[in-house]
Amino acid sequence: MFLAEQATEAVSTYEHFDIFMVIFTILIAAGLVRLLLQRPRKNVFAIGFGTVALLVFIAADVKMVSGW
Repeated sequence: MFLAEQATEAVSTYEHFDIFMVIFTILIAAGLVRLLLQRPRKNVFAIGFGTVALLVFIAADVKMVSGW
């Protein structure tokens, strides 16, 4: 009986901060693309850091959206 009551309660976990997470992910992706398109010298440390940050934010976005 208790499990059936919980299944009927559809509670959304959406918060306004979720929009900022998506915007930050887009900004990180744009910055990483900009770093990858540099011609004379590429900053390998910045590319690596941006890649790791983008992967973390994408994973957080996927987890966030799956909770909606």
